[in-house]
Amino acid sequence: MEQLGGKYLTFALGKEEYGIPIQRVKEIIGMMEITGVPRTPDFIKGVINLRGKIIPLMDLRLKFGLPEKPYSERTCIIVVEVASEEERGVRTTGIAVDMVSEVVNIADGDVEQPPRYGNGVDIRFLRGMGKVKGKVVMLLDMDRVLSAEEFALLGDVKGV
Repeated sequence: MEQLGGKYLTFALGKEEYGIPIQRVKEIIGMMEITGVPRTPDFIKGVINLRGKIIPLMDLRLKFGLPEKPYSERTCIIVVEVASEEERGVRTTGIAVDMVSEVVNIADGDVEQPPRYGNGVDIRFLRGMGKVKGKVVMLLDMDRVLSAEEFALLGDVKGV
């Protein structure tokens, strides 16, 4: 079985805590000007200019079906690398989150498989459920947060 323990950057979306493997995180920045791109899904907010590099910005609240919330001074953009086996590539993208929490080290023994749900509930994007300081942190598999079609769309947004 895959080792799921390790260092994770944790962040909040609403009342829930999520974690991304720290090796996938390029940097954390505050909100900045977003240029909208027509005919993209609602969760793709547009693109940002990060030191001369244009990268797509995804609102993780909207991607996960949470209600839209105005960005505040606590809203952050986590710049991550996302890979797709189907597309055979890696893309740098920004994900907007409500608030970045901290970097935590989660032991393998403190990670459990996500519960199985029926009737088409898609939880493939979850690597596991981590137990951190008495709370549950949903550990994301960033390569599965987007479908192959959505991943390809990020390439189109960037003009790749």
